[in-house]
Amino acid sequence: MKTIHIGGVPEHFNLAWYLALKNGDFKKAGINLRWKDYHSGTGAMTKALRKGEIDMAVILTEGIIKDIVEGNPSKIIQTFVKTPLIWGIHVAHNSDYESIKDIRGTKAAISRYGSGSHLMAFIHAKNNHWNLETDLNFEVVKNLDGAVECLTEGKADYFMWEKFMTKPIVDNGVFRRIGNCPTPWPCFVVAVSDKSLEIHKEEIKTILNIINKTTIRFKEIPKIDEIIAKRYSQKIEDVQEWLALTEWSQELINEKTINEVQDQLLALNIIPKKLNYSELVSII
Repeated sequence: MKTIHIGGVPEHFNLAWYLALKNGDFKKAGINLRWKDYHSGTGAMTKALRKGEIDMAVILTEGIIKDIVEGNPSKIIQTFVKTPLIWGIHVAHNSDYESIKDIRGTKAAISRYGSGSHLMAFIHAKNNHWNLETDLNFEVVKNLDGAVECLTEGKADYFMWEKFMTKPIVDNGVFRRIGNCPTPWPCFVVAVSDKSLEIHKEEIKTILNIINKTTIRFKEIPKIDEIIAKRYSQKIEDVQEWLALTEWSQELINEKTINEVQDQLLALNIIPKKLNYSELVSII
């Protein structure tokens, strides 16, 4: 039985992986798929791919494209969630900030440089016509718990994280959400290191086939809204809203989207150049 290591954020987007693992679907196919949670997100996963600590990652589209451009020997092999990620823009509950214009030039909490929270701060700034050199400042907080601590203590002023996963913190009166910033592209893709793709290509094909069968019928799973609400400490109405907004994919990301992401990142000076589609994507 081949062992394949995969990483992802411990969020409701990835529940399909948990359910397939719990059901033994990968073991039935002769694959020992080992899942690792990455609480701090994209930056930690790109490092793990580079180091060979994981073979695969379910990762933010813009984050893995940036890292492949910067030399990560990996490829995108499929879109996983084709709808945008809705990033909530959060401040401490007792903060004086009431609107987006109030946080211009203040300090953004980010999990790490190169992370989704870092890259989306640039996208948000551009959308609001801020000066990217003078209006953006950062405080590295590692993860959501670190952001709670930093915003509460006033070490940072705002924090961007997925709206629905952060909602319980808003409901508990720790954060206030003052706005949203959707990604202008599909939010999650599956990426694989070049080495693992060479060695384990057939197993990776099998893994995709299995997870795709799960995501196709994900919304039809009996009481899936209740399962998500309980597992991720969400209100049922928030889960139902999220399910209505979210669509999974079983197809490869297209060249137009790859170019759109690179154009945005290049315009923001987040990447130094663009790569060809074949340098970022692998058809398996």
